[in-house]
Amino acid sequence: MEGPVMLVLQLLTYLFIFVVGTILLAVLAMYIIDVSQTTHAVRRNYPVVGRFRSLFERLGEFFRQYFFAMDREELPFNRAERSWVYRAAKNVSNTSAFGSTRDLRPVGTIYFVNCPFPTLELDAAPTQSVTIGPYCKTPFVTDSLFNISAMSYGSLSRPAVLALSNGARMAGCWMNTGEGGLSPFHLEGGADLVFQIGTAKYGVRDEHGALSDAKLTEVAGHERVRMFEIKMSQGAKPGKGGILPGGKVTPEIAAIRGIPVGEASISPNRHPDIDSVDDLLNMVARVRDVTGKPVGFKAVLGAYGWLDKFFTAVRARGIESAPDFITLDSADGGTGAAPMSLMDNMGIPLRESLPMLVDKLCEYGLRERVKVICSGKLITPTEVAWALCMGADFVNSARGFMFALGCIQALKCNKNTCPTGITTHDPKLQRGLVPEDKAVRVMHYAQNMVHEVGVIAHSCGASEPRRLRRYHARIVTDNGRSVAMNELYPDVPPRAELMAETRPA
Repeated sequence: MEGPVMLVLQLLTYLFIFVVGTILLAVLAMYIIDVSQTTHAVRRNYPVVGRFRSLFERLGEFFRQYFFAMDREELPFNRAERSWVYRAAKNVSNTSAFGSTRDLRPVGTIYFVNCPFPTLELDAAPTQSVTIGPYCKTPFVTDSLFNISAMSYGSLSRPAVLALSNGARMAGCWMNTGEGGLSPFHLEGGADLVFQIGTAKYGVRDEHGALSDAKLTEVAGHERVRMFEIKMSQGAKPGKGGILPGGKVTPEIAAIRGIPVGEASISPNRHPDIDSVDDLLNMVARVRDVTGKPVGFKAVLGAYGWLDKFFTAVRARGIESAPDFITLDSADGGTGAAPMSLMDNMGIPLRESLPMLVDKLCEYGLRERVKVICSGKLITPTEVAWALCMGADFVNSARGFMFALGCIQALKCNKNTCPTGITTHDPKLQRGLVPEDKAVRVMHYAQNMVHEVGVIAHSCGASEPRRLRRYHARIVTDNGRSVAMNELYPDVPPRAELMAETRPA
């Protein structure tokens, strides 16, 4: 018996010596490398130990998110916001107890004014239908309020697109394809789709990269494609085109976009064929004539003097020449990979640009003709209700629906390593995202959002969300007191379709 025991002990001793020796050799190798290299000063001065600095930096994101940050401290979205979306997506109770943790004192805080006689549930009106593109061959009539913003197949994985498209169909909202073209997975879900035409014209480009009428006709032939959106700029990177790393350009994505496999997909920073307000109106007219469907454009407002020239040109050509909608994005960043210099500093946030755009449309008599869609960090009922107060017709969200899919804000969207399978094309990571399950969460998130925005509207005395007005909200100013939003931004006339309901017979 002693023989086998001694043999095992000897083997364990040799194994221990081998492991320790390997570790010592590895440490010695790292020491030699660190003192010899000239790139990293910390590692050169503190060999081996200096390597832990990078490790701790990476771990710091994790520990801050889960252990140290308070519920309302994090950016771009804090734990309280993410938690609301997760609960809404899971369709569990969103009630809380013992008072709000939201501080209502900081400058810029928005809250709503409750009515002494709120709308009873039996008096609540259904969400009003809106017609987009009345001069089109095929207008789009929808009562959808909260929709999925532009995220392309390529930046998103196959199961993510499937889950979003199926969830949008079940919730009765639309989904924007993003600039990556129309994939089979967009169509498979059966949702209403907005096809985005990016600066590289992916999905509707000819062999030279120019816009192809034949490809436009082909895309428009799909019944589920309801509208076309010309992307001028986006919140993540105003003034720069889309960025899809080469590792994400699979053969399938390359075929859909019409680009080489494995090469980074870098879109131009603007449409080469749109260099003026007249060019933009010409492009809107061309796409509308070819497709017969509503056409608008998406932009972040920065310089805004061009709006006067644009709307003046619309009035000169005739009201039918106007874009059927304008999607206004906020300069708060977004899902797309972007240089920090642009994500942090470029463009005007939605808080300022939305009332500016709506007021300009009113000034030129185009408020009823041009529908306003807005997007940009609007993931909870508070932000969505505020946007409706300010005059938006629709609200889009990208990151809110990513949270509904299970996003944990790992900040890996620009890499192929998303741990939840949403923004990666690694089959092992995609396995964690089951489209059938996540589609239900997408549906619940959209439905619960509309429900809770309705709760806010009813508390304010409005019978449905689109009847919210600027006087229903207040904002805290720098003297610590709040003022009604219509004192800062004079209220605009009610939408014609809402006025029609209250006119005497």
